Amino acid sequence: MTHLFYNKLQENPIIAAIRDHTQINAALQSPSEIIFILKSDIFNISSIVDQVHANRKQIYIHMDLIEGLAKDTLAIKYIQQKIRPDGIITTRANLVKTAKDLNMLVIQRCFVLDHLSLDTGIESINSIKPDAVEILPGIMPRIIKKFAESTNIPIIAGGLIMNKKDILQNLQAGAVGISTSKEEIWYM
Repeated sequence: MTHLFYNKLQENPIIAAIRDHTQINAALQSPSEIIFILKSDIFNISSIVDQVHANRKQIYIHMDLIEGLAKDTLAIKYIQQKIRPDGIITTRANLVKTAKDLNMLVIQRCFVLDHLSLDTGIESINSIKPDAVEILPGIMPRIIKKFAESTNIPIIAGGLIMNKKDILQNLQAGAVGISTSKEEIWYM
């Protein structure tokens, strides 16, 4: 499954990030092959995953933002066995480890606000070894380059991506993908 994720990113590095269910149809109609669900709840996440899979796209759910599920090992097992996304996204190191132990594809989300969060993020990624890392905000090509060179883990730039220039700068800096909730960017 990891190879499929990377192959889809090579075909189209733009990831449709969905903030609420009103964007699902637009994401399914977009050329994006990968969809990130950034927020959901226990009542609709399963049907969203089924709908995305029915359209032959991959879906990764942000584990930390699913309302009604704990952020623990049992919740990850439930998601893997009952909801069956292609993988999860999380900021939590313990959930990265649990998901990896269950052979799930896991993307660790890392917010870089200052030098301390930069150093801590690189250290955490090198220690835990997620399948990919999403760096936020994604408008910092120099930081994207530093993560790419320091971790040897595929990097996704996300957050505050505004235009084609942001996309190109991040891809040139070493990002393998760009996640954005701006629908017009899904078509770039």
